[in-house]
Amino acid sequence: MPKIKIEGGHQLTGTITVSGAKNSVVALIPAAILCDEIVTISNVPNITDVDDLEKILLHLNAKIDRDKEELVIDSSKIENKEITQELSKKLRASYYFMGALLGRFKHVEMYFPGGCAIGARPINLHLKGFEALGAKVIEEDNHFIIKADKLKGNNIYLDFPSVGATINIMLAAVKAKGKTVIDNAAQEPEIVNVATYLNNMGAKIKGAGTSTITIIGVRHLHKCYHEVIPDRIEAGTYLIIAALLGKNLKIDNMIPSHLEALIAKLTESGVDMEIGLDNIIVNKVGKYKAIDIKTLVYPGFPTDLQQIITTFLTQCKGKSIVEETIYENRFQNLKELNKMGAKTKVKKDNRKAIIKGVTKLKGANVTATDLRGGASLLVAALIANGTTTIDNISYILRGYDKIIEKLTEVGAKIELI
Repeated sequence: MPKIKIEGGHQLTGTITVSGAKNSVVALIPAAILCDEIVTISNVPNITDVDDLEKILLHLNAKIDRDKEELVIDSSKIENKEITQELSKKLRASYYFMGALLGRFKHVEMYFPGGCAIGARPINLHLKGFEALGAKVIEEDNHFIIKADKLKGNNIYLDFPSVGATINIMLAAVKAKGKTVIDNAAQEPEIVNVATYLNNMGAKIKGAGTSTITIIGVRHLHKCYHEVIPDRIEAGTYLIIAALLGKNLKIDNMIPSHLEALIAKLTESGVDMEIGLDNIIVNKVGKYKAIDIKTLVYPGFPTDLQQIITTFLTQCKGKSIVEETIYENRFQNLKELNKMGAKTKVKKDNRKAIIKGVTKLKGANVTATDLRGGASLLVAALIANGTTTIDNISYILRGYDKIIEKLTEVGAKIELI
């Protein structure tokens, strides 16, 4: 496994440009299957999740042309083959092929998806949605066969506003006969981006970004050109880094309204930010006060930034409490942070953590346990005294485009091993 070595304590100045959103592109790529012609997706991040999705498309006989940040997908001669366990388990987002293949062929066979071990992430809401549209689900030993004679629109209520289930049901419903209504739908910007993409192909989707999404089924989806929105989690990660090390550090090509919860919390702590239309300039203040964080579905504080802001809280004076309401196993990074001198403690229910600051972090050998946990260690290494080596950085490369190059360009000292 590759590693990175980081020399901490270097001031960062200049501009970091945010790439396309991981959590959007991983749904946009499988959704190309629904198009009967060619789709072009721009602002595609260079991350391993995209590479793994490409492998699945190639397995299904799609034609792909990738040039820098542009991806052209031709699914006109796609074959509906079983997606093997090896391919399915490479990433969580492989489950979007369920909705896409079901929507196009009324039949899909694949295995339970993979991804980071941050807690139980069942797909029961996805499967209930498919069943409501008329599909039959057969599950045996993590192998799924989902099939339907025909798909028919229905009213679907989600017990929890799941991003994955909302998108997957949209994918299955765009070619279903009649009207589908998804109530208690997730409202994340990535869902709006996927709905816009499908509408650009000729789908009829209204209400994306609200709790009720209405889909009128169509028979044909045509070619389109679509741009991936900026990655709000990447932008948030760099904002947190900038608060700790920045001198006029600009985070560019972002949508500040997508990060209102984070911006509010950083402001509450005392971070100095100059907010523009598509950028934020940050200067390290040096003295920050402790704050409490509670993760919630959008527009609440994002669970994907919880582990990362925890590192920031080690530099805030006082006691901060972090409550994780989405995933039950998202404090794995704290054990590694404590190796670097952090003072954190997870409560017995594994849903709350206490972080005491200010603590001086020191370089150490640590291991990334998952994507965002790895990012939290990277932030810690940047501010620590001495040198830190992070193992298992493949996790980080899954979700951050050119992160080593971007940080190096603004003054960080990072070496890939």
